[in-house]
Amino acid sequence: MSFTRVLAIILLGFSAFVSAFSPTPEQIEQFKKLPKAQQEALAKQYGVDLSAIMPSAPGAATTNVPVSSVQQRANTAANINLTEPLKPVTEELKPFGYELFAGEPTSFVPSEQIAVPNDYVIASGDKISISLYGKETANHEVSVDREGRLRIPNFSPTHVAGLTYKELKDLIQNKVSTEAIGLKAFVSIAELRSLRVLIVGEAYKPGSYALSPLSTVTHALFASGGLSEIASLRNITVKRKGKVISTLDLYELLLRGDSTGDITLQSGDVVFIPSVGPQVTVSGLVKRPGIFELREGETAESLVTMFGNFKETAFLEQVEVKRVVDNAKHSVVSVDFSQSNIAYVPQGGDVLKVKGVNSEVVDSITLIGAVARPGYYEWRQDLTFDKLVRNVKSDLLPQADLGYAIVVRETSDTGRIEVIQFSVIDALYGASVSLQKNDEVYIFSRFNEQEKELEALKNSALTIEEQELQEKVKLWHLYEREQFNKKVLTKSAEKKTQTIFGRKTLLAPIIERLDFQSTAGNTKAVFEIDGQVRFPGVYPLAINTTAQSAIVAAGGLLESAFVKYAEVTRLLDGGAVRHIRINDINSTSNSDPLILQSRDTLNVLIQPNWQDNYKVTLQGEVKFPGTYTIKRGDTLDQVLMRAGGITQFAEPKAAIFTREAIKQQEQKQLRKLSEELRKDIASKSFQKSIGSNTSLSYEETDKLLKDLASVKALGRLVIDLPGIISRKDILRLQDGDTLYIPGKQDSISIIGEVNYSSSHLFKEGVSIEEYIVLSGGMKDRADEAKVYVIKANGAVFIPRETSWFAVNNHIKLEAGDTIVVPMDASHMDNLTLWSTATQIFYQLGVGVAAIANL
Repeated sequence: MSFTRVLAIILLGFSAFVSAFSPTPEQIEQFKKLPKAQQEALAKQYGVDLSAIMPSAPGAATTNVPVSSVQQRANTAANINLTEPLKPVTEELKPFGYELFAGEPTSFVPSEQIAVPNDYVIASGDKISISLYGKETANHEVSVDREGRLRIPNFSPTHVAGLTYKELKDLIQNKVSTEAIGLKAFVSIAELRSLRVLIVGEAYKPGSYALSPLSTVTHALFASGGLSEIASLRNITVKRKGKVISTLDLYELLLRGDSTGDITLQSGDVVFIPSVGPQVTVSGLVKRPGIFELREGETAESLVTMFGNFKETAFLEQVEVKRVVDNAKHSVVSVDFSQSNIAYVPQGGDVLKVKGVNSEVVDSITLIGAVARPGYYEWRQDLTFDKLVRNVKSDLLPQADLGYAIVVRETSDTGRIEVIQFSVIDALYGASVSLQKNDEVYIFSRFNEQEKELEALKNSALTIEEQELQEKVKLWHLYEREQFNKKVLTKSAEKKTQTIFGRKTLLAPIIERLDFQSTAGNTKAVFEIDGQVRFPGVYPLAINTTAQSAIVAAGGLLESAFVKYAEVTRLLDGGAVRHIRINDINSTSNSDPLILQSRDTLNVLIQPNWQDNYKVTLQGEVKFPGTYTIKRGDTLDQVLMRAGGITQFAEPKAAIFTREAIKQQEQKQLRKLSEELRKDIASKSFQKSIGSNTSLSYEETDKLLKDLASVKALGRLVIDLPGIISRKDILRLQDGDTLYIPGKQDSISIIGEVNYSSSHLFKEGVSIEEYIVLSGGMKDRADEAKVYVIKANGAVFIPRETSWFAVNNHIKLEAGDTIVVPMDASHMDNLTLWSTATQIFYQLGVGVAAIANL
């Protein structure tokens, strides 16, 4: 929780006594740490009595401590920032110089500890300290009376008014040594007199102020709380006996350190602060943007001094000046500040905006992608790629693709581009690639997915931190150009999986530029490649792109690619389509290769009857369990023969066969069921359908949903393994199939709505009812009419009659079977989804338990 929000809660808590809310002691302590003015402002805003939060201590005396007006204004500003934390941050131009008087807690009255200068003039009211030493000692503090005399005990009165401090010391020391033989005097000023100065005009608090006789004009300004918002800083005058004796220009003090006009005041002086004169506003790339006051005769050079000169990136040849013309409208002129004689005279109301030079880097080469030092490089005549990138190990990152790189070249001032494809290896050790001004060279990663790239880099000499740094540097240079900032390259979800230097990431802005420059008579210069290549997709059409170079751009052929021929689909005018066959796509010796055109699609076919390595797994009671490689069309009995067949302890009737495709389908159904249950629980009709006697608590329903969501599908296919072994049935295998053959079993399990789920030794002739009795009987919400049996091979048998006793007449129990007593779904208004969910749990549990016992 933010500090501002905490304070608001504190105050709101005290402002509503009917509320049960009470701020904590820690919150109150946070509030007490604020300045008093800020506490008062917050209390006023929320209508709270501060005494309710911070009551005075018993018997404590209340003292009115004066707080300077400058401090109050600073606290008010802080309060504004506190109460408006979400206010948009904009460039706020402030009048220059006013900050000199902002935020100071006290007036600039000189401290009593400051040494008095020797030229200080003694006058009535000064208190002099005289220490006598020698044959006797004495200390006296005497004041100069209204007649300017100093009366030292045991000495004659002396007139001292008008003397300087140094003259006073010499006079008293001579007087003591002359009138009292054997005595010497040490003289100092114990207390300075006060003088009365009148401060008028645009002071924050004009009035008459008692100041130290050492005070100057700036001290008087601080004593009055500073300047008002419309005060002039350039024409502050001091009048003495009706005459102007000094004019203070605070700009001279602030900009040059010249305090000539900051004279020492005398009693009766009048400090007059006029209203501000003509002002000029300066913004943009200057060192001190703000609002500046003009005096008569100001020049462009003096204005530059005021705003501290231009920043290094400022464009001086065209500084925008907006000026009010005829008190009716604005006009804009451009002023060249790069000249020695600037033809511009500042006027009140002028608004100067200094813009920057073009951020586009010209006459350079931009190196982008999987390189060690991406960025801008100097272009020079006869520059080739091998002079820019000299060594694969030192100049490229480990993941760099050495077979595919491109040069993006602007062909006109309008920004039209063309793409040149080349091989990094060939360019370094053979065919040189010439580079022209403003070329962009892209080096891609060999990978498109981050996981694969990181895996490949595990043994690299670059650390992860170094790799991240390289990516950040590359990104900074890549997106510095204006055209790359117009649109986010990929969605945030894709960014998490794509590599920074992958083809999809780096090519996206290039394809966008090609798309932008396409017209009705000039189609987009891209092509598409699909099929058996490493990185299928859309690519920029380089000059003289062939099918072979297109395949290189897409990362090369996969092992499954059919190299004897490929197909190019070409879109013709009028919507017609032409299919072109290219023979021997892996050969580079073709003397007349097909040159791809804009919007061509190259399809690299897969080899006939191609298959990946299909594997199946045999576990349990087989002579040689393990993973076996198969070909398409192989059957389960054939693989069992390769595994040596089943052992003498195997129970083939209880075999569990799982298939990945079925597993995915079951998992999808589980998710769908979970969503349907969640919707039913949330619906009003479902809430009404649950009677008061059979209602499920929120915890129960939530647990059911969580359990269902966490269930992992098994993907079981019910098979008759004895029939498969005898070749009565044929089961063709698929990649990922798994066969579990358990050992011989001698038990029967009873699960579901029984008092004690358990397993019992199988006995021939024992009925279902008897096994249920052995498990403690049925629970109250058991559905005795729907008891069913899950056979060892996964088959489910359900009686046709309404009584479960009829099961005995249709089902012969065998070792390894499971008796399931389901829940009575009629308690919930026939919501069969609930019973379906429980059946899923039961059946999955039986399969998983069987596998776990292997």
